[in-house]
Amino acid sequence: MLLERVKAAGGVVFYISPLLQGIGVAHAFSTRIGGVSVGAFASLNLGNPCGCAIQDDVRAIRDNYGRLTEAAGLSGRRLERVKQVHGSRVVCVGYADDRGEPLAADAMIADDPACMLSVRVADCVPILLSSADGRRVAAVHAGWRGVVSGVVAGAVAEMRAADSGAIIAAIGPCISMEAFEVGEEVVHAFLRLFGDKAPVTRDATGKGHVDLREAVRLQLLGAGISAQRIDTCDRCTHRDEGEFFSHRREKGVTGRMAAVVSARA
Repeated sequence: MLLERVKAAGGVVFYISPLLQGIGVAHAFSTRIGGVSVGAFASLNLGNPCGCAIQDDVRAIRDNYGRLTEAAGLSGRRLERVKQVHGSRVVCVGYADDRGEPLAADAMIADDPACMLSVRVADCVPILLSSADGRRVAAVHAGWRGVVSGVVAGAVAEMRAADSGAIIAAIGPCISMEAFEVGEEVVHAFLRLFGDKAPVTRDATGKGHVDLREAVRLQLLGAGISAQRIDTCDRCTHRDEGEFFSHRREKGVTGRMAAVVSARA
């Protein structure tokens, strides 16, 4: 099934997974709509671009998180984030953790309903996972490097380490194949990884394009999640400028969306 668009009473717009909603897991895939940030970060910005001289006010980002979590029914949870590095590391987090600086990783797992997991994106793929009973969840960030390094399969394996039952997955808004032009090294990496199923094409000029959304779906299927337990999205962060930030479209000077999720009590 496709994700559903929600507009909350306060004006915050986000997407939800019918599958996750059906088992009572509070979550959201944010858009850029309904926040307080201005300029390049207007308006529901949830993170600053790394290494960019132009930065949003951290107070605005904090306010935006509050607006999103209230709209999604996640208020009061402790926000858990990682330093995303486009790798394959998966970490488990809990309310009692006191790590100081965020760990370098691209996926988090938690079974503590007091925690809210959050990964930030601006073209990469956000993925949310849940056990069938909703009591163990994961948030995953996957760009092309994360796909190649196996972060998706790693997160599924870590979920199954504690519960071998069925897993539900939701793939959030990301850049489309049409907008995601890549170099030959990326094309070859996907061909090596997926073989004749590689979600790769070439345009009229011979430039390679990769479908990150389909790549993640194939990896979820390969990890044993049935197609009926995977929700996805037909939105493109690059194309749909009114709804989403895009690192590629804005050449790095832009905000971040987030995928947020919390386990059921």
